[in-house]
Amino acid sequence: MRRVAIIQGEHAVVTEPGVAITTLLGSCIAVCLHDAQAHIGGMNHFLLGEPRPGQTIRAEDMHRYGLHAMELLINAMMQKGAARHRLKAQVFGGGNIQSAFGKIGTDNADFALRFLKTENIPVGQTNVGGTQARKVEFMAWDGVANCTLVSQAPPIRRMPPPRPAPVSEVELF
Repeated sequence: MRRVAIIQGEHAVVTEPGVAITTLLGSCIAVCLHDAQAHIGGMNHFLLGEPRPGQTIRAEDMHRYGLHAMELLINAMMQKGAARHRLKAQVFGGGNIQSAFGKIGTDNADFALRFLKTENIPVGQTNVGGTQARKVEFMAWDGVANCTLVSQAPPIRRMPPPRPAPVSEVELF
């Protein structure tokens, strides 16, 4: 099986069997879309739902927002042959991982579900909220997603401090 990993601000669309799109989420959201008839699936990964009212966003930062990420994913799928009226969605992420960020994860999940409802895209499986990170694997050809909670981040491997250079009594010119 081939894996296509995506990170914040990215999306992938797959049209062949045996390929999984994967990502790791905290407060971010991943939306998986699938057209069962065309066997086309895609996933995005976005950081925030939408800009605050009146907020100015630079063009190079638009990929961070779900509003833009959703349109990019839908359009990419339609370019590969998916039909918008056949799309079905699954939504993952939106954890409130760090209290310092408030309820950003909840807001992200609310945005994704509201967007899909507004666009008349039915939502199947969801796994949002809570306080844990998630790993998502989406078999795009079949439309099957597997979401597992990441209970603990791997330990940070600390590098030993550098050793001081040995002191030599030989003087070099």
